[in-house]
Amino acid sequence: MALSPAIRTVAIVGTGVIGRSWAAVFARAGCETRLFDVDPDQLPRARVWLDGQRKPDWGPIVACATVDAALDTAGYVQESGPERLDVKQQLFVDLDRAAPPSAILASSTSAFDMTEIARGLRHPERCIVAHPVNPPHVIPAVEVLGGIRTAVDVVDRTCDLLRAVGQTPVVLKKHVHGFILNRLQFALVREAIHLLQHDVADVEAIDAVVREGLGLRWALLGPFAVADTNKDDGVRAYFGGYEQWIIDLMNQLGPTPSLDGDLIERIGKALDGARGETSRAEVREWRDRMVVEIRRLKADNPVARVGERAQ
Repeated sequence: MALSPAIRTVAIVGTGVIGRSWAAVFARAGCETRLFDVDPDQLPRARVWLDGQRKPDWGPIVACATVDAALDTAGYVQESGPERLDVKQQLFVDLDRAAPPSAILASSTSAFDMTEIARGLRHPERCIVAHPVNPPHVIPAVEVLGGIRTAVDVVDRTCDLLRAVGQTPVVLKKHVHGFILNRLQFALVREAIHLLQHDVADVEAIDAVVREGLGLRWALLGPFAVADTNKDDGVRAYFGGYEQWIIDLMNQLGPTPSLDGDLIERIGKALDGARGETSRAEVREWRDRMVVEIRRLKADNPVARVGERAQ
């Protein structure tokens, strides 16, 4: 990928599924990408996965034995450790100590406020959330949000870097637990579990409605744009004309369900049966390949503007 990010050395701290995918994002953009993980068994697994992904034009990928070695001269650090506030707070203490003064310290946290993660640090002004969609080397959106002490230029520099390496930064105005993506995602998951628990439909039927219905539209348009195209007169007519039944429906949506072991096993068995002899890794590879194709199709077929339709 022929990109020219201003920051040329990046450190990935935490090399699980998200961390290794972030490493692919930066390495394919030509950055020197350094890897560190407190789990000594995780680094070799990440290297094996990255070796299977890498292309000849990627930047170097270096596994480091210490966080200090990984962060030495790094201009940007992407933390992807466990989703526990206390763990991330300690990680950021270590990153703030070891990183060069000008380095940006970013977290892949799925929910936490950077104000809390960076509380008590010497340099909270350089700390920021850069929450990816899994996996970031395939899906470009990244939710970006600083804490109350994050410098404005750190937000700008983070967005510039993300664009330069092929991602799509989405800046939030303020923190809300789970940000945008996970709140939307788990609103749907919550209702899916509610429908399953109340025997409205089975796992396959619920997945099919999203896979063969909602998901096809959502791959092209967001929820508001879908509403705008559902009526000839647009979103005003859609929400205005259907207001009462929409409100009635929203009021009937299920409460937060309990995820007990029996329910989780029921979902697991249904998915195991749907996969058959196909491994989970093969499904994941197929998913990633199809997402790349959808992105390519969208890029080749942008929405025509009014002045372009007659051409």
